[in-house]
Amino acid sequence: MLTSFHGKFAVSFAALVTSLAVPSLAQAQDAADDSGLTVSANVALTTDYRFRGVSLSAGDPAIQGGVDVAHESGFYVGTWASSIDGGDTYGEMEFDIYGGWSGDVAEGVALDVGILYYLYPTEELGLDTDYWEPYASVGFNVGGAEATLGAAYAFEQDSLGGDDNLYIYTDLGYSLPSTPVSLSAHLGYTDGVLAPPFLAGYTDETGLDWSIGASVSQGILEVGVAYVGVEGPSIEGLTDDAIVGTISASF
Repeated sequence: MLTSFHGKFAVSFAALVTSLAVPSLAQAQDAADDSGLTVSANVALTTDYRFRGVSLSAGDPAIQGGVDVAHESGFYVGTWASSIDGGDTYGEMEFDIYGGWSGDVAEGVALDVGILYYLYPTEELGLDTDYWEPYASVGFNVGGAEATLGAAYAFEQDSLGGDDNLYIYTDLGYSLPSTPVSLSAHLGYTDGVLAPPFLAGYTDETGLDWSIGASVSQGILEVGVAYVGVEGPSIEGLTDDAIVGTISASF
């Protein structure tokens, strides 16, 4: 089964560098108007679309992008899409819609809560493949370092075979002083039908995924590379360890 998580939740490099939480998506530079609304956009080309360590593009490159609208109150809505290799069941595109609230709840502490809807509009079998996933994360900022603890829970749905899925993760990020270089690390744990071993054909519905990466930013552009791995059987183009490169632009 192929499926995915906010880039805000997806494991393309853009998500690794931001917070992998939401929807961990790459956030773009914003421009606000008098209404208090901010509209931002992002686009990326990645060598492999890895979602929680599992390739949704069969180990091939993917084109990705999204648009976010945020209000100064903290509420936001957005969309994000990626090319995938999902066969007849999931088609060639994932399209996500999400909304929620994010903001500071204490000095150096930020909260993000929302819900994400995964759609596969090009699937060809007429199956129920779309599903919902509420999410929440807490971010901490200490000096130049950032840490995020988060969870996403896809409740029982027909598209998940009547089962559910829990994902818990932590992300670390650090910007090297006086340089455009950022370092990132990610560790996630899945319990449910989206666990890497289960997607690889085993009966185990639990599994870890991890990554470590670095990026360089210049203006609206960012170039990065990350090493991504998962627990369980190694299947080429699905769950094998991979080095993923991404170039992205934010507007």
